[in-house]
Amino acid sequence: MSVTVASWLDQLGHLDPEATRRFLSPRLAELTSPDAMLDRKAAAQRIARAVRDGERIVVFGDYDCDGMTSAAIFTEALRALGANVTPVLASRFDGGYGLSLPALERVLSHRPHLLVTCDCGSSDHASLERLAPLGVDAVVVDHHLVPEQPLPVMAFLNPHRPTCGFPFKGLASCGLALSVLAAVRAELGRALDLRPLLDLVAIGTIADVAPLHGDNRALVRAGLKVLGEARRPGVRALLELAKIEPGSALSAEDVAFRIAPRLNAPGRLGAPDLAVQLLLAPNLDTAHALASELEQRQLERRAVQDQMIQEAMAEVELERYRERPALVIGREGWNHGIVGIVAGRLASDLGKPVAVIGFEHGVGRGSVRGPRGARLHDALTACAPLLRRFGGHQAAAGLEVELDQLPALRAAFEEACAAQPPLEVADETPRIRFAPQDSLAKVLADLSDLEPCGESNPAPALALVGRVVSAREVTGGHLKLELALDNGERLSAFGINMGARAEGMVGEVAVSGKLRPDRYRGGNAIELKLDKIW
Repeated sequence: MSVTVASWLDQLGHLDPEATRRFLSPRLAELTSPDAMLDRKAAAQRIARAVRDGERIVVFGDYDCDGMTSAAIFTEALRALGANVTPVLASRFDGGYGLSLPALERVLSHRPHLLVTCDCGSSDHASLERLAPLGVDAVVVDHHLVPEQPLPVMAFLNPHRPTCGFPFKGLASCGLALSVLAAVRAELGRALDLRPLLDLVAIGTIADVAPLHGDNRALVRAGLKVLGEARRPGVRALLELAKIEPGSALSAEDVAFRIAPRLNAPGRLGAPDLAVQLLLAPNLDTAHALASELEQRQLERRAVQDQMIQEAMAEVELERYRERPALVIGREGWNHGIVGIVAGRLASDLGKPVAVIGFEHGVGRGSVRGPRGARLHDALTACAPLLRRFGGHQAAAGLEVELDQLPALRAAFEEACAAQPPLEVADETPRIRFAPQDSLAKVLADLSDLEPCGESNPAPALALVGRVVSAREVTGGHLKLELALDNGERLSAFGINMGARAEGMVGEVAVSGKLRPDRYRGGNAIELKLDKIW
């Protein structure tokens, strides 16, 4: 192993050889035993009975990637076991998050005997209480925080239940779905290989920003391998859209930025069902047709997003919002499926808390984002009398408000943000120093063993010193830099929006960034994607 990456493992505290081996080479055989998972057996028994008796099963998933992939996992596996299954998804535009009353009506239209919820249900007491009088049993599979009020269901699988003894609390709903299906398979005494479903587990876990340690590390590592093989027709079509060659080694970043946004696009504009149809496509011809439609939705989403950002920034400049401690901006007709993306962009560009709200018939639904350390939930709590409802946490939140309250909300939110000092947070980008005795190729190979990187396992940036061979600004205002290193190698570096730094850049410079294959030059070329220049 390279000295560079070995020193990073030391910084992470991987001093025990076996623990280090389990981190670098996680195995599915070493997953935590599910025996202590509360209601897992009860869920498996009820689902197995539905399979044996030919009962109609509806699998209901939330509208995000975790909900979609969980619904697809249950649907594909249960159909393979001979079950009568229909997937149904929540809609941002028809009921919103979870098993809302409008969503329940869609579920009941299929006349199910059994409902299985994925990535929702823990707080959907009102809807779930309506099922038993109608003769419908329910199994809830979820990973969100659990209210104190008991759920009126046959089984409630959620590691966050206070009495659940399953020690790993970080599974997303797609990981829980796979575990339930393993138990269903055992109840039925049937052979069913669940490993082909790991590609969906990887997508859902990464997209849901679940912690990439423990069981999730093993599941996602294996899932990325299955994903790269692209045996699933829908995945192969997705990779083609993302211009990823089947057989490529995929990273969590590829999923987060090139695959998940495409699956989320339909649900940001309307019904999300197209994404699940693609994941369950039976052949490549069907997958290509669905993927073409999906890409059109992705292009539409980008166009709407760009228009909303342009309109928002025009208002920022007109109203001189840059001078204020926080920003609340809303407009009739803004798509509330995209407000979160816009809020994130504005918060990043302006460096302050931002609430972006889309109004429809006088009622607005919005998303709140802010720079690192912002106390968004605290700020909304101070504004609670003005809101219909709100929720989330300090880093990201959502709200619902009436249009006539917008001016008052703007004033209250600005006041709350100005009065609250930001939380102290460490630099989110860990950095490791390049050891000159290493080769760039060896370090790049060793860094791949740290994957999957993301939540709770951030990818380290590589810090190094080099002599400037050339520095120039390229199209788009970006920086193209070539460095000579002490080990005799040359390194190409690319800095987004750093083009102005090229002038006068001579001698030695210290830089950091992500080391990656240079796909533009191809072959064995390596590039550093810059994040900082000293």
